[in-house]
Amino acid sequence: MDPTTKPLTEAAPAKINLYLHVTGKRSDGYHLLDSLVVFAGAGDRLRYEPGQEALHLVLAGRFGAALSDAAGPDNLVMKAAAALEAACGPDAQVRGGRLVLEKDLPVASGIGGGSADAAAALRLLNRAWNAQVDHATLLRLAEKLGADVPVCLASQSARMEGIGEELSAAPVLPACGMVLVNCGQAVSTPDVFRKRDGAFLPRAPLPARWTDAASMVADLTRLDNSLEAPACVVCPPVKTVLSAIEGLPECLLSRMSGSGATCFGLFPSVQSAQAAAARLAQAEPGWWVWGGGLV
Repeated sequence: MDPTTKPLTEAAPAKINLYLHVTGKRSDGYHLLDSLVVFAGAGDRLRYEPGQEALHLVLAGRFGAALSDAAGPDNLVMKAAAALEAACGPDAQVRGGRLVLEKDLPVASGIGGGSADAAAALRLLNRAWNAQVDHATLLRLAEKLGADVPVCLASQSARMEGIGEELSAAPVLPACGMVLVNCGQAVSTPDVFRKRDGAFLPRAPLPARWTDAASMVADLTRLDNSLEAPACVVCPPVKTVLSAIEGLPECLLSRMSGSGATCFGLFPSVQSAQAAAARLAQAEPGWWVWGGGLV
């Protein structure tokens, strides 16, 4: 069988901001950021099934129903597909068919679900269509799709600056575990920025590496998420989630990711994070809870 006719899949791991400083604002209204981004074992999954019909998107998974009316051309996955097709050379084998998005991450939750899905679409279709679009071009396409899409393209820990397009090496991370928790309430990023008090935070000093989770948390504790306080105004349950994570055994740090509402806890090991997640999921069955490691 021709390999280009086989279904192909791509993971879209969750993006976590270990800290996020709003450092300024451009004249065009875009905010400047400084953030350390990591990726968790939780995520969505995108599958491409070649076919004769025009390329279209099908939504599945735990949170697919929440996006059932958003599977058209304005979906970030379909925008990514259109952008890649426009960038393809004459030797590309652009095909129709369907993209099936297993949506297992909460929607509008501050962990880059839509951005990770768009980045996965760029990687997946570049491979499926034998487009051979180089990484630099993919990055340019990603920048036009959204602030978090460039960092999601490689899905590797990185320092993210500018409006999301300036990426550099992250410190070497220690072994640790992570718990992710979402209360089920979607949060609008523009609403959170409107509630921000306007003060800017400096670019964070970061070491080249952390030897253990305790030293990493000691440094992260001195940093902040500029959007956490305004998100708590927009979505008060964020405070409840943060307190619940902080109260879990062996939790080293509790913080919100991105513009919310998903919060995370750092733990000494994957095992301690998994145990804490199981405990919290039992206590709060209405919340989305995940525990595991980083990718």
